[in-house]
Amino acid sequence: MSIATIDPSTGQVLKTFDEMTDEQLEAALTRAAAGFDELRGTTFADRARWMSAVADLLEVECDGVARMMTTEMAKTYASAKAEVAKCAAACRYYAAHAERFLADEPADAGSIGATSAYGRYFPMGPVLAVMPWNFPLWQVLRFAAPALMAGNAGLLKHASNVPQTALYLDELFRRAGFPTGAFQTLMIGSERIERVLADPRVRAATLTGSEGAGRSVASIAGRYVKKTVLELGGSDPFVVMPSADVARAAEVATVARCQNNGQSCIAAKRFIVHTEVFDEFADAFVARMSALRLGDPMDDGTDVGPLATERGRAEVAEQVRDAVAKGARLLCGGEVPDRPGWWYPPTVVTELTPQMRMYADEVFGPVAGLYRVDSYAEAVEVANGTDYGLGANAWTRDPDEQQRFVADLDAGMVFVNGMTTSYPELPFGGVGNSGYGRELSAQGIREFCNLKAVWIGAGTSGGTGAGAHSE
Repeated sequence: MSIATIDPSTGQVLKTFDEMTDEQLEAALTRAAAGFDELRGTTFADRARWMSAVADLLEVECDGVARMMTTEMAKTYASAKAEVAKCAAACRYYAAHAERFLADEPADAGSIGATSAYGRYFPMGPVLAVMPWNFPLWQVLRFAAPALMAGNAGLLKHASNVPQTALYLDELFRRAGFPTGAFQTLMIGSERIERVLADPRVRAATLTGSEGAGRSVASIAGRYVKKTVLELGGSDPFVVMPSADVARAAEVATVARCQNNGQSCIAAKRFIVHTEVFDEFADAFVARMSALRLGDPMDDGTDVGPLATERGRAEVAEQVRDAVAKGARLLCGGEVPDRPGWWYPPTVVTELTPQMRMYADEVFGPVAGLYRVDSYAEAVEVANGTDYGLGANAWTRDPDEQQRFVADLDAGMVFVNGMTTSYPELPFGGVGNSGYGRELSAQGIREFCNLKAVWIGAGTSGGTGAGAHSE
């Protein structure tokens, strides 16, 4: 397996890295167990101080970290800097709120014959995080910040094309003051994930990635009876109804589709537009997509850089070719540029049918599918016509319609009149083939905790409590 930084702009290998030996992996697992034992004995105040120091380091080192991410996976430098800032903010959020999120949950002690009764959260142990390259810092921090604040240790198996970012993260938490072993990067290939998950010292796993990778990790974890949280991407709908601010919807749609060079799980991918405003939206959307500048991701004037991997570009190009060959119509883009690197232009495809791959599959690049519908019911039917269910956008100024979309769209997140994004304050995750479990918010920090029921009696002899019975 190759662990290497490859410049997506040129296809050149910039730096290669050795995979861990079995002995090195065993040592890392030993450190994780010891780090967890130490971390679980610290206070929220200790962990908050260290997590705030992580945020400080990110802010001080923002420019260099952003440049490193841009080099490895070609997100624009401006978006990379925004990603670093978002990570710092999430660290501060959990430093401030973790103790409240994990406070004891009191029960009605009197009704169950106790003098005191409550639920108390305890950390589970070392957690394996299998993370993707598209947001190489944010995907990791949104797991690590809550997990470490809860007292868990983290083990990161990062994507093989962002090794420098992975190694930066390996040192970040230690430099901030966390105990040795509390967070480590494992420089291993995916074929060794089972070895890690099978180890009794590792108690759970979280994965952000493809549906296939999620099925594999969940299957392995299931064999060893270990909890998983999975975020497996989506084919998010972006519905525009007659009452919408169409100009604003088209503007946001362009960003929503092409953010991160179109490589975002929660990017809008299927644009479902009511026939009354279809032409107006299509004209504005295509004009904006056509005007985006494809270029050097380090250049401030660039809107869209190259795709991160050669394989990813090939997949996007094939999905578009398949649609056009089966009768879809290109409104812009669709041609692979004749230049080194893994470039693909902003593209809009319409007249899609269920026989085409991109009708329901996720397209991980700056390619939008545009659909015309005649009614609210048809809009919901098309929106829900995929096995995915991560995020969804609905554009309407009708209050009743807004609430109907919230109820009817099959998704883990619904954003009305705004672009789907992730916030520490809101739970993040999907339904269907987009996975299960939640990251971020209070729900995210509780995912890798044991909620232990506590019943305390008065200490009198005889019996197990008033009205008690066995399970």
